Amino acid sequence: MTTPSIRYLGWLLGALTLSLLTGCASMRIVDSDVVSVVAAPAGMSLQGAKYRFERLPSQANNPEAGLAEQQAQAAMTAVGLVRDDANAQLSVLVGFAGTQYLADAWGRPLPPGAWSPYYGSISMGRGIGPNVGLGMGMRFPPPTQYRREVSLIMRDLKSGQVVYETRATHDGPWADSAQVFATLFQAAMANFPNPPAGLRRVNIEIPR
Repeated sequence: MTTPSIRYLGWLLGALTLSLLTGCASMRIVDSDVVSVVAAPAGMSLQGAKYRFERLPSQANNPEAGLAEQQAQAAMTAVGLVRDDANAQLSVLVGFAGTQYLADAWGRPLPPGAWSPYYGSISMGRGIGPNVGLGMGMRFPPPTQYRREVSLIMRDLKSGQVVYETRATHDGPWADSAQVFATLFQAAMANFPNPPAGLRRVNIEIPR
Protein backbone atom coordinates (compact mmCIF):
# COMPACT_ATOMS: atom_id res chain seq x y z
CA MET A 1 0.00 0.00 0.00
CA THR A 2 1.42 3.40 -0.95
CA THR A 3 2.01 6.14 1.59
CA PRO A 4 -0.88 8.35 0.29
CA SER A 5 -3.21 5.36 0.61
CA ILE A 6 -2.09 4.79 4.19
CA ARG A 7 -2.64 8.45 5.00
CA TYR A 8 -6.10 8.37 3.45
CA LEU A 9 -7.02 5.23 5.39
CA GLY A 10 -5.83 6.84 8.62
CA TRP A 11 -7.88 9.97 7.90
CA LEU A 12 -10.95 7.85 7.09
CA LEU A 13 -10.69 5.86 10.32
CA GLY A 14 -10.20 9.04 12.33
CA ALA A 15 -13.23 10.68 10.74
CA LEU A 16 -15.34 7.56 11.40
CA THR A 17 -14.27 7.46 15.05
CA LEU A 18 -15.06 11.15 15.50
CA SER A 19 -18.44 10.66 13.88
CA LEU A 20 -19.28 7.78 16.22
CA LEU A 21 -18.16 9.71 19.27
CA THR A 22 -20.17 12.77 18.21
CA GLY A 23 -23.25 10.63 17.65
CA CYS A 24 -22.91 9.00 21.06
CA ALA A 25 -22.35 12.34 22.76
CA SER A 26 -25.57 13.72 21.30
CA MET A 27 -27.73 10.93 22.74
CA ARG A 28 -28.45 9.62 26.24
CA ILE A 29 -30.30 6.66 27.70
CA VAL A 30 -33.13 7.11 30.18
CA ASP A 31 -33.27 3.84 32.12
CA SER A 32 -36.61 3.34 33.85
CA ASP A 33 -37.76 0.77 36.37
CA VAL A 34 -41.24 -0.28 35.28
CA VAL A 35 -43.96 -2.38 36.91
CA SER A 36 -47.19 -3.09 35.02
CA VAL A 37 -50.17 -5.14 36.16
CA VAL A 38 -53.01 -6.34 33.94
CA ALA A 39 -56.33 -6.92 35.71
CA ALA A 40 -58.77 -6.96 32.78
CA PRO A 41 -61.49 -9.62 33.11
CA ALA A 42 -61.53 -12.56 30.72
CA GLY A 43 -62.85 -11.60 27.32
CA MET A 44 -62.04 -7.89 27.65
CA SER A 45 -59.53 -6.56 25.15
CA LEU A 46 -57.53 -3.44 25.97
CA GLN A 47 -55.93 -3.20 22.54
CA GLY A 48 -57.31 -0.15 20.73
CA ALA A 49 -59.62 0.80 23.61
CA LYS A 50 -61.08 4.30 23.81
CA TYR A 51 -60.45 6.35 26.92
CA ARG A 52 -60.83 9.69 28.63
CA PHE A 53 -58.81 11.28 31.39
CA GLU A 54 -59.96 11.76 34.96
CA ARG A 55 -58.33 13.93 37.61
CA LEU A 56 -58.16 13.88 41.36
CA PRO A 57 -59.44 17.00 43.16
CA SER A 58 -55.83 17.89 44.00
CA GLN A 59 -54.99 17.90 40.28
CA ALA A 60 -57.95 20.00 39.14
CA ASN A 61 -56.14 23.35 39.14
CA ASN A 62 -52.62 22.06 38.57
CA PRO A 63 -51.28 23.31 35.21
CA GLU A 64 -48.68 20.53 35.20
CA ALA A 65 -51.47 17.95 35.11
CA GLY A 66 -52.41 19.12 31.62
CA LEU A 67 -48.84 18.68 30.36
CA ALA A 68 -48.62 15.24 31.98
CA GLU A 69 -51.84 14.20 30.23
CA GLN A 70 -50.47 15.38 26.87
CA GLN A 71 -47.33 13.32 27.40
CA ALA A 72 -49.34 10.31 28.54
CA GLN A 73 -51.66 10.66 25.55
CA ALA A 74 -48.70 10.58 23.14
CA ALA A 75 -47.40 7.41 24.80
CA MET A 76 -50.82 5.73 24.75
CA THR A 77 -51.46 6.70 21.13
CA ALA A 78 -48.17 5.03 20.22
CA VAL A 79 -49.49 1.68 21.53
CA GLY A 80 -52.90 1.94 19.86
CA LEU A 81 -55.14 3.47 22.55
CA VAL A 82 -57.58 6.13 21.34
CA ARG A 83 -58.70 9.21 23.23
CA ASP A 84 -62.45 9.65 22.76
CA ASP A 85 -64.07 11.51 25.64
CA ALA A 86 -67.62 10.99 24.33
CA ASN A 87 -67.36 7.23 23.70
CA ALA A 88 -64.74 6.23 26.24
CA GLN A 89 -64.57 2.69 27.59
CA LEU A 90 -61.83 3.48 30.07
CA SER A 91 -60.89 6.33 32.38
CA VAL A 92 -57.20 7.05 32.84
CA LEU A 93 -55.77 8.66 35.96
CA VAL A 94 -52.30 10.13 35.41
CA GLY A 95 -49.84 10.46 38.27
CA PHE A 96 -46.47 12.19 38.31
CA ALA A 97 -43.94 13.29 40.91
CA GLY A 98 -40.37 14.53 41.03
CA THR A 99 -37.72 15.36 43.64
CA GLN A 100 -34.05 16.29 43.60
CA TYR A 101 -31.29 15.43 46.05
CA LEU A 102 -27.52 15.56 46.55
CA ALA A 103 -25.87 12.22 45.89
CA ASP A 104 -22.66 10.48 46.90
CA ALA A 105 -20.15 9.02 44.44
CA TRP A 106 -22.41 5.97 43.96
CA GLY A 107 -25.56 8.00 43.29
CA ARG A 108 -27.09 7.34 46.71
CA PRO A 109 -28.95 10.21 48.43
CA LEU A 110 -26.97 12.06 51.07
CA PRO A 111 -28.75 12.59 54.40
CA PRO A 112 -29.65 16.19 55.33
CA GLY A 113 -26.65 18.10 56.65
CA ALA A 114 -24.17 15.50 55.41
CA TRP A 115 -22.40 17.99 53.18
CA SER A 116 -21.06 21.49 53.78
CA PRO A 117 -19.27 23.74 51.28
CA TYR A 118 -16.58 24.42 53.89
CA TYR A 119 -14.15 22.16 55.68
CA GLY A 120 -11.62 22.96 58.40
CA SER A 121 -9.37 21.54 61.05
CA ILE A 122 -7.86 22.65 64.34
CA SER A 123 -4.72 21.08 65.81
CA MET A 124 -3.10 21.70 69.18
CA GLY A 125 0.06 20.28 70.67
CA ARG A 126 2.87 20.76 73.12
CA GLY A 127 6.55 20.98 72.34
CA ILE A 128 9.13 23.68 72.58
CA GLY A 129 6.32 26.16 72.22
CA PRO A 130 2.55 26.15 71.85
CA ASN A 131 1.31 24.88 68.51
CA VAL A 132 -2.15 25.82 67.33
CA GLY A 133 -3.25 25.52 63.74
CA LEU A 134 -6.46 26.37 61.93
CA GLY A 135 -7.26 25.48 58.34
CA MET A 136 -10.29 26.36 56.28
CA GLY A 137 -11.18 25.68 52.66
CA MET A 138 -14.01 24.92 50.27
CA ARG A 139 -15.18 21.71 48.62
CA PHE A 140 -16.97 21.16 45.34
CA PRO A 141 -20.64 20.24 45.90
CA PRO A 142 -21.74 16.66 45.24
CA PRO A 143 -23.82 16.10 42.11
CA THR A 144 -27.55 16.74 42.08
CA GLN A 145 -29.70 13.76 41.13
CA TYR A 146 -33.34 13.85 40.05
CA ARG A 147 -35.90 11.18 40.87
CA ARG A 148 -39.07 11.14 38.78
CA GLU A 149 -42.05 8.81 38.74
CA VAL A 150 -45.16 8.50 36.58
CA SER A 151 -48.16 6.23 36.81
CA LEU A 152 -51.23 5.38 34.76
CA ILE A 153 -54.31 3.73 36.22
CA MET A 154 -56.95 2.56 33.73
CA ARG A 155 -60.43 1.83 34.95
CA ASP A 156 -63.37 0.20 33.14
CA LEU A 157 -66.13 2.82 33.11
CA LYS A 158 -68.93 0.24 33.19
CA SER A 159 -67.76 -1.76 36.19
CA GLY A 160 -65.45 0.74 37.88
CA GLN A 161 -62.78 -1.98 38.02
CA VAL A 162 -59.10 -1.16 37.53
CA VAL A 163 -58.02 -3.10 34.44
CA TYR A 164 -54.45 -1.88 33.94
CA GLU A 165 -51.90 -0.18 36.17
CA THR A 166 -48.36 0.79 35.29
CA ARG A 167 -45.59 2.80 36.96
CA ALA A 168 -42.15 3.96 35.82
CA THR A 169 -39.37 5.57 37.87
CA HIS A 170 -35.99 7.01 36.95
CA ASP A 171 -33.06 8.45 38.90
CA GLY A 172 -30.53 10.47 36.93
CA PRO A 173 -28.62 13.72 36.45
CA TRP A 174 -30.89 15.22 33.80
CA ALA A 175 -32.54 18.51 34.78
CA ASP A 176 -34.89 18.81 31.77
CA SER A 177 -38.01 17.48 33.46
CA ALA A 178 -40.43 17.77 30.53
CA GLN A 179 -38.37 15.53 28.24
CA VAL A 180 -37.60 12.97 30.94
CA PHE A 181 -41.24 12.76 32.06
CA ALA A 182 -42.35 12.21 28.45
CA THR A 183 -39.84 9.37 28.18
CA LEU A 184 -41.08 7.85 31.45
CA PHE A 185 -44.62 7.67 30.07
CA GLN A 186 -43.25 5.86 27.01
CA ALA A 187 -41.48 3.40 29.30
CA ALA A 188 -44.62 2.91 31.40
CA MET A 189 -46.58 1.93 28.28
CA ALA A 190 -43.91 -0.44 26.94
CA ASN A 191 -45.26 -3.94 26.11
CA PHE A 192 -48.89 -2.81 26.47
CA PRO A 193 -51.29 -4.63 26.79
CA ASN A 194 -49.28 -7.76 27.63
CA PRO A 195 -46.33 -6.70 29.80
CA PRO A 196 -44.04 -9.20 31.52
CA ALA A 197 -44.65 -9.84 35.20
CA GLY A 198 -42.59 -8.13 37.87
CA LEU A 199 -40.09 -5.29 37.84
CA ARG A 200 -38.29 -4.71 34.55
CA ARG A 201 -35.82 -2.20 33.14
CA VAL A 202 -36.83 -0.21 30.05
CA ASN A 203 -34.10 1.79 28.29
CA ILE A 204 -35.07 4.56 25.87
CA GLU A 205 -32.53 6.63 23.96
CA ILE A 206 -33.30 10.33 23.57
CA PRO A 207 -31.34 13.44 22.48
CA ARG A 208 -29.30 15.32 25.07
